[in-house]
Amino acid sequence: MGKLLKIELYNFKSYKGHHVLLFGDAFFTSIIGPNGSGKSNAMDAISFVLGIKSSHLRSTHLRDLVYRGRVLRTSKINGDGSATAEGVNGHVNGETNGDVNGTPSQERHDPKSAWVMAVYEDDAGDEQQWKRTITNQGASEYRINNQVVTAQEYNESLEQENILIKARNFLVFQGDVEAIASQSPKDLTRLIEQISGSLEHKADYERLKIAYEEAVEQSTYQLTRRRGINSEIKQYQEQKREAENYARKADERDQAIVTHILWKLYHFQNLIEESSAEIQKHQEELKEFRRGVAKYERNLEEAKKEHALVGREVGKAERLIKSKEREIEEKTNSLVPVDEKIQISTKKLTKFASRVADIEKEQGDYENNVKQLEKDLKVVEKAQAQWDAEWKKAASKQGGQLSDVDLQQYNNLKQEVNKRSSADQIKVDNLKRQRTGDEGTVGSLKSKVESIEWQINTFQDELNIIAGRRDDASGAMKQTSKENDGKKQELNKMISERLRLSQKRTETEEKLQEVLKKLVEADDGRKQSEKEARMKETISTMKRIFPGVKGRVSELCKPKQKKYGEAVSTVLGRHFDAVVVDTEKTAKECIQHLRDQRSGQATFIPLDTIQVKAVSSNLKGMHRGMRPAIDTVDFDSSVSRAISYACGNSIICDDLAIAKHLCYEKGVDAKAVTLDGTVIHKGGLMTGGRGREQNARRWEDNEVDNLNRLKDKLLAELSNFPKPHRRGAEEELMQGELSGLEQRLLYIQDQLSGFERNLASKKKELDHAKRQLKEVQPKYREKQGSLERLDESIKEIQESVSSVEDEVYGDFCRRLGFENIRDYESQQGSLQQEAAQKRLEFTTQKTRLESQLTFQKQRLESTTERIQQLQTQDQQDRSMIDELNAEREIIQDEINDMSSQLEKLEENLDAQKDKYTVTGEKLADQRQQVQKRSKNVEATLKTVSTLEAEIQRNSSSRYTLLRRCKLDNIAIPLAEGSVAIDQLPIDELLQADPDAMDVDEEDPNAAGKLEIQDYGIEPDFDQLDDDIKEESNERIDSQLQERISTLNSDLDKMAPNMRAIDRLDSVESKFRATEKEYEDSKKAAKQAKDAFDDVMNRRSELFNKAFNHITDQIGPIYKELTRSTNFPIGGQAYLDIEDSDEPYLDGIKYHAMPPLKRFRDMEHLSGGEKTMAALALLFAVHSYQPSPFFVLDEVDAALDNANVTKIANYIRDHAGPGMQFIVISLKTGLFQQSEALVGIYRDQAVNSSKSLTLDVSLILSG
Repeated sequence: MGKLLKIELYNFKSYKGHHVLLFGDAFFTSIIGPNGSGKSNAMDAISFVLGIKSSHLRSTHLRDLVYRGRVLRTSKINGDGSATAEGVNGHVNGETNGDVNGTPSQERHDPKSAWVMAVYEDDAGDEQQWKRTITNQGASEYRINNQVVTAQEYNESLEQENILIKARNFLVFQGDVEAIASQSPKDLTRLIEQISGSLEHKADYERLKIAYEEAVEQSTYQLTRRRGINSEIKQYQEQKREAENYARKADERDQAIVTHILWKLYHFQNLIEESSAEIQKHQEELKEFRRGVAKYERNLEEAKKEHALVGREVGKAERLIKSKEREIEEKTNSLVPVDEKIQISTKKLTKFASRVADIEKEQGDYENNVKQLEKDLKVVEKAQAQWDAEWKKAASKQGGQLSDVDLQQYNNLKQEVNKRSSADQIKVDNLKRQRTGDEGTVGSLKSKVESIEWQINTFQDELNIIAGRRDDASGAMKQTSKENDGKKQELNKMISERLRLSQKRTETEEKLQEVLKKLVEADDGRKQSEKEARMKETISTMKRIFPGVKGRVSELCKPKQKKYGEAVSTVLGRHFDAVVVDTEKTAKECIQHLRDQRSGQATFIPLDTIQVKAVSSNLKGMHRGMRPAIDTVDFDSSVSRAISYACGNSIICDDLAIAKHLCYEKGVDAKAVTLDGTVIHKGGLMTGGRGREQNARRWEDNEVDNLNRLKDKLLAELSNFPKPHRRGAEEELMQGELSGLEQRLLYIQDQLSGFERNLASKKKELDHAKRQLKEVQPKYREKQGSLERLDESIKEIQESVSSVEDEVYGDFCRRLGFENIRDYESQQGSLQQEAAQKRLEFTTQKTRLESQLTFQKQRLESTTERIQQLQTQDQQDRSMIDELNAEREIIQDEINDMSSQLEKLEENLDAQKDKYTVTGEKLADQRQQVQKRSKNVEATLKTVSTLEAEIQRNSSSRYTLLRRCKLDNIAIPLAEGSVAIDQLPIDELLQADPDAMDVDEEDPNAAGKLEIQDYGIEPDFDQLDDDIKEESNERIDSQLQERISTLNSDLDKMAPNMRAIDRLDSVESKFRATEKEYEDSKKAAKQAKDAFDDVMNRRSELFNKAFNHITDQIGPIYKELTRSTNFPIGGQAYLDIEDSDEPYLDGIKYHAMPPLKRFRDMEHLSGGEKTMAALALLFAVHSYQPSPFFVLDEVDAALDNANVTKIANYIRDHAGPGMQFIVISLKTGLFQQSEALVGIYRDQAVNSSKSLTLDVSLILSG
């Protein structure tokens, strides 16, 4: 076998540019280098060039394998994609140098493609170049010896050198060792299948296995079918013999039926002729009787008309009275809001009067205050005038008089004093003048302060009064609001109750309409007309009279499930309302009863004479969605023949598709009906729609009863609802009261608003007064303090002046007897001072009284204006009351007029009722007269009616017999010239006038119009024996029916399959075809088995060959790997197969027992032990169809030095021609025994992995 010489890389993963990994002549080469240098990328390069997918190369896409490192700005891109720095010559093994300055560039010029080429030397010594190129777009190109080839050709070239890409038995990637040791039995089986090549036969194996199983299943099916058809042939042969015997019996029965029918027709004809003669005789008598009754009948008609006319007048009068009562009620209701408005307005007048009285009382108080203030002001003025007069008298009496000498001396001394204290006196005079002005200012400010304080107290009292009134109004408003809310709640409750009742009434009426609609539908489905009700009553009567009456078919059977209702009603069709009776005799008696009572028509099914055909056994189980109609209804066994007759051979299908499949594709000879009522008839005609829905609903008797009970309940609920107009009147009354409360509430709100405005106004005035007081009081205090300081200054300066005066006037005062000159001057100046003080008091008091008087006059004017406003409002309300009273009088007058009109209408009604009673008595008298004279007519009419009914009954019986002959194909003999039985109208009896029994008996021409329709059919009675013709009693009828019943009973017991002959021929033909199909299926099964056995044997042979080889090799290899000086025997390893017949279908277990250790599962071994076991398995697998080289990537990662040495020794011993090892390792103990070393390192300057190769064998040999 050949060997791998070298690997060339170009821009592959971390290798930028062109690189060569040389392996030379060495058979054991180690690739070494630090972590991250790109050792595993070398493994990826070998795998890539050998066609391994990108998912195994630690990359998601092939384009990720193209180098994407950076390129320096100063580098030059060579033609092969490598980069060479400018100014630097040469390179070693693709090495490129960076910029001299080492300045990196931010620009990227990533390569667009990458390739890897493996140079391989085969056994003949020829070199082969395998090259694989990848672009950054993910496109691959394959070359062999520089020739472009396809991927398939590329793989075939590798397989020629025993390099199996699918098996990958020559590549062990990093981390795969433990995974191989711990893989599941199924994965190990798949690995051996890949190695052996048996996996290529897996698709054929599975395909042929499925084909073989299908062929066996088909063969079994044909065998079962063949046996079933053979059994069916035997059954139809037996049925053929029964059918032939049945046909002979049927001929005898048919002849007996013909004899019976001819006998009945003969006697019906005789009875009709006899009854017609009797009718003609009674018609003549009837004409005489009717002429005598005609006069009284005319009087009766006139009495009827007169009575009806008076009745209409009575109804008209009652309607007028009801209309007038409604008008009176409406007018009475319209008085409610008017009375409420009058009541509210009257209450407002009362309140206005009370309010005016209160305000007038306030006005009186204000007027009294004004008068009192004016009186006080006059008193003060009078007192001031009186004081002035008294003061003048007192001044003249008290003033002392000096002599002229003393006065001259006083003046001279005064001049002396003035000279000596002129400056101080000037100051004193100035200060006194200033004090006089300040004193007036202080008095004015004091008066103003007192006036403002009085206003503040007055405003505060008024505020308290207004606040109290406001609180009273607020309490009244709360009470009114509470009453208003209560009324609103009561009104809303009343309205909601009315709406609820209205809604409930509406819902109840809607429910009632729905129930009535359903009842109408149910009545329509049941034909609940008067005629239907009579028919039900008639059938009930017949059940009482004739014990043999069972009831109608619709009453005797019920669908087993509700979903079958529509279909079953469609199947029953015209037999739905048919009446089931025990014998034909009972049916005849019932028909006679219907004729006698004129109770309509009915179809009868006699249990003793109907012909029931057995349901075909082939129908059962033919399809899951199909079942015979007879199996979908419940019924009593006593009427099973009637139900079977009505259902016939019909089938019920779940949907139309199943019905079409059975009728059109399977050729089922039966009427198919779907669940929705669609019908496919035997001839292929299809009908559909909802025509039988009414019949389907007729089984829902309980539902109808429930609907009737619900209707009665809803009607009772409607009658219990209160009348709407009564609730309307209550609501109007409540709304009137609510309107009054709202108006009262508005009035109180207006009052509150007025109080609030008054309070706001008074508060503003009070605040203004307080602000004034706040402004005046500081001024008053300041002026008062200034006055006090001025008095002190005057006092100081006056003392200086006084000392001068005492010195100058000393002698003068002692001579005159004064203590000092000031005593003299005080006597003269005190009077002036007291007068000034008194005048100031009078002025202050007058100012205060004038201010109070002005304020009280303003309040009096405001009160007068308020009284005028209230009087205006009072006048408006009185006008409104007058208008409302006028309106009320008008309405009351209208009510009185209407009441008088109502009384007149009631009087008219009483008169009309009396007249109606008189006309009723007259009508009853005329009716008695007519009835008295109509007894003979009625007796004759009854006799004629009885005879006509007899004729009609016999004619109908005759037609029924003829119709039966036509429907049942009974060939009765006919006279020459007779119309054929086929010309008989089949629906004539059903189309008869349903109201024939309601013919007016008073019509004089009614009798005599009876026509007997024989349809031109004239039977030939010559075949009847004379003794049978003459006998018409029931004994002959019983004998004939007994004969027919006996034959029918024999036929019923036989129940043959009349189509057995036809079926036998078709089944025999079918058997021959099935026999051929069975033989063909046997041959096909044998061929499929042979083909499957061939593929299975080939697959088993390939798998067993590989498995046996690996089993033989793995034990010695594992012993060699685990052998040591301490354990020369080594460990044990073996493969255990689970299925020896077809081993590739189950798993293969791998067991390894290291030296001196007991058996345990692989997952319980240590990491090193797992690695040794995995390597043993890999080496054993590789030994089967070995490839020329074996590449291992860091398989020694989990091994200690001893195990690494064992692996190195094993590889060293087995490396040689035909077995080249390339190992990637970081362990010294492994790569130091290599023949050649390939070093991988990382050049950070160019961001690329690089390689160096060392041939160790050359060094050792040198």
